[in-house]
Amino acid sequence: MRLFFPFTPFSNPLFQTLLRHFSSNTNLPTLGKVPTKYRPQAIKEAQEVITDYLHTTSALPFSYAEFISKNSVHSLAELMSKVDFSAIYFRKNFQRFLRYNPLHEFGFFYESIGIHYCNINDFLKPNVHFFSDDSTVLNVACTLAGIGFPWNKLGRLYVEEISIFENNPKFLGSKFNGLLAMGFSAEQAVGICLGFPFLLKGEEVGLKGEFDELLDELKRVLIDYDLGDGLVGNVDLWYEVCRKLRFFYDLGVPKRAVGESIGKSSVVFTDYSEKVLAEKVEFFCKLSVGKADVGLLLLSHPEILSIDIENRVVSVSGFLNRFGLSKNELKLLMEKYSYVFGRNKMSNLPHILRAMDLHEWFFHNMKLGKYPLLGDYDLSSPDEGEDANYVQEMENIKCLRNYSYLLCKLKFFHGIGFGEHGFTMKLLKDVHGSGSDLHERFDLLLNEGIEFSKLCKMISYTPKILNQETDSLKRKIDFLRQEVGLSLEFLETFPAYLIYNLEKRIKPRYRFHVWLAKQGWMKKKYTLSGIIATSKKGFLEQLSCIHPTAPQLWMEQCEQTKTSESKKVS
Repeated sequence: MRLFFPFTPFSNPLFQTLLRHFSSNTNLPTLGKVPTKYRPQAIKEAQEVITDYLHTTSALPFSYAEFISKNSVHSLAELMSKVDFSAIYFRKNFQRFLRYNPLHEFGFFYESIGIHYCNINDFLKPNVHFFSDDSTVLNVACTLAGIGFPWNKLGRLYVEEISIFENNPKFLGSKFNGLLAMGFSAEQAVGICLGFPFLLKGEEVGLKGEFDELLDELKRVLIDYDLGDGLVGNVDLWYEVCRKLRFFYDLGVPKRAVGESIGKSSVVFTDYSEKVLAEKVEFFCKLSVGKADVGLLLLSHPEILSIDIENRVVSVSGFLNRFGLSKNELKLLMEKYSYVFGRNKMSNLPHILRAMDLHEWFFHNMKLGKYPLLGDYDLSSPDEGEDANYVQEMENIKCLRNYSYLLCKLKFFHGIGFGEHGFTMKLLKDVHGSGSDLHERFDLLLNEGIEFSKLCKMISYTPKILNQETDSLKRKIDFLRQEVGLSLEFLETFPAYLIYNLEKRIKPRYRFHVWLAKQGWMKKKYTLSGIIATSKKGFLEQLSCIHPTAPQLWMEQCEQTKTSESKKVS
């Protein structure tokens, strides 16, 4: 069956830039049988054979057949591994192989449009191997390529809005022409559709207003503000701009605010990569600030994007002093949060500030325009904030076999705001578990509702709370809230609660006290910390003060529990 293609491809230089050059690629996992010196020629011949196959057997226009063969290197390599290699007869062997082993055309197609090779199986339909089995998808792809969409970016549309490839090509043409009628250039329209694929879908009931609002804002941004004279005729750059616009929209920044920021300064969208934007958003969001607020900060002060954060070191006291804190204020902070001070990486700054409850103050300073202080800051001297004990301990652990393991733990503690000093080094000995284990336990306690600064202080008082497994921590917190009826504020005064065994100590002791109260024997109420923290001998003395027979009853209960556990084991 010959397929119908409503458009012919544009023969412009843009398509030539989409062709990948694989001749120097020696890292393909399935080309082990092909000697290295023959790989460039073998790949070239295999691509030509596939192009010929798709053009003749599947009646595919030559340009599209070539796009597919040159943009599906992994599928090609896998197929090549099944063909006997011969320096002289490889092309013929490859052609012969295809005569008896028909090509899975959609596997090559999906990789060529930009879907990652490892994910292709998620999109393959059962019993659909050839373009003639389902011509709609290919016809849509050829239609989009014909009106200017880069072939190897069509996968983004397919992954995000697969329904686009179920539409009639004429419908897609009308949607695209609608964008042109609004005043967008062809390159701008392609970039808009790649950045906002849902615009190529049919307008769903109730969403027309949202569609119109977005298009009106895009028109204002891309046309009225005349964004980027250097972007003329470049689809890839317009696509990049639209991705950045969507990046801010997805943060929750109002569309109008994004447009107004572009009117004042367009460098955010022309001079910085999406990766840089994401890194800065991640940095400031660690201050426990809303994403929309961070997005507005970057749009209002784009100079922040050029500040190097990753590769710099701060002295916490020197940094805070530079931002205006007095000596007396610093002295009070050092007395209250001594474990935070010293040196640390600037990339850890948000958590350093959260550990001292200064994150809101700092972000407010950023919004007021004090960000140059962040960019200009540097150590006043090479040894500012340096702790000699820390430096010596670092030299010592470098000689240990588990150095990498300890370094990951150390990175965790610095990451939550603990400085480069002797106290942090002591934590390496007191706290057990890998860096990832400690992260998981810390995050659980944080997600349960303990404030960041209070959790850091709890760790400074009782580091061993991080030795507990996440399941154990969760059960203890649930018991505290649900059965005891206390809030997490109790943990701030008695973090050691999280260290004691729930089943063997916390539950039995607490419940025995509850039982004693029901008997009417309790003359005064004991605190949970007083019940749990006292030694075995002290607990018995406590019970004897409540009632003369209470210690005997407790011992009998303990004996029954041991007998029951012993039977379970046997």
